[in-house]
Amino acid sequence: MAGLRLHRNSVPIEGHVNRVRMLKRQMYGRAKTDLLRKRVILYR
Repeated sequence: MAGLRLHRNSVPIEGHVNRVRMLKRQMYGRAKTDLLRKRVILYR
């Protein structure tokens, strides 16, 4: 109900979260967090 009444939404934030989850799935078991961090920053 709050999503229908309020003018704000979280669609852009959900997009970023989904993008980071996708990258984490792709990088699983391949590298450490430093490479994942670089890829998240460069993937924009």
